[in-house]
Amino acid sequence: MPRTQANAHGIELEYDTFGDPEDPTLLMVMGLGSQMIGWRTGFCELLAAQGFHVVRFDNRDAGLSTYLDAGPQPDLGAVLHGDFSTAPYLLGDMAQDAVSVLDELGVERAHIVGASMGGMIVQQLAIDHPGRVLSLCSIMSRPGDGTSGNSTPEANAMLMRPRPASREAAIDGGVQVWRVIGSPDYPEDETTLRAYIAEAYDRSNRADGFVRQLAAIVASPDRTPGLREVTVPTLVVHGEADPLVDRSGGEATAKAVPGAGLLLVPGMGHDLPEPLWPELASAISGNAASAN
Repeated sequence: MPRTQANAHGIELEYDTFGDPEDPTLLMVMGLGSQMIGWRTGFCELLAAQGFHVVRFDNRDAGLSTYLDAGPQPDLGAVLHGDFSTAPYLLGDMAQDAVSVLDELGVERAHIVGASMGGMIVQQLAIDHPGRVLSLCSIMSRPGDGTSGNSTPEANAMLMRPRPASREAAIDGGVQVWRVIGSPDYPEDETTLRAYIAEAYDRSNRADGFVRQLAAIVASPDRTPGLREVTVPTLVVHGEADPLVDRSGGEATAKAVPGAGLLLVPGMGHDLPEPLWPELASAISGNAASAN
């Protein structure tokens, strides 16, 4: 797959594309500890069939992109208690990474979609780089106000679980996580789920980037004031049954952006179940169309 140099710090980002490069670009940004294949191929192909040049990429510290393990590392305990001095980067830096992917492709303006931490990144991208954004879609995310989008204790425990010691343990653990945070009305077939988790593990099983990404989330400032200045068409999507980032995160995001649409999906948790792909793709496409 192609790679791009993100900035002067030597970060390289792995990316791939779907559809016709002559179509409007739809840049997809994934969440905490997740690889770009979290945007499943079938979903990307569905979006491409609706007339988009779909681009997905691995964030820094995930997948096949650069891992920042050589420099200063965060003191996560301190970060979680309000001392952000050891956070090696912020969500704004990750938003700049996303812009570098557009630069590599020669794309001046794009529709941007992000899930979970990816939603936070695209929110920041729309704030920091408004001239690069045609429309914004934030999925199962929050604005970083410190009060909205909290986790249930059980979901939070899944997020902070120790790293599995083997491939089989990672697959078993991934299934366990999915059963806690996934969509209760759309449970994924276990054979399919295990195959996806195995694919992700075999592609990249590094976990050390997770702490640095988490530190970036916690240390980044509240985006609410900046979101009030966003003028592009904006859609916020959130599962009503999301235990990892509860629906108040989506509601707060939509409230912050003038004129934003809010799609609350019954029975959807903190994932993108295949039965909902047509509805989600149609919503993303409809929001993008209003930018024309």
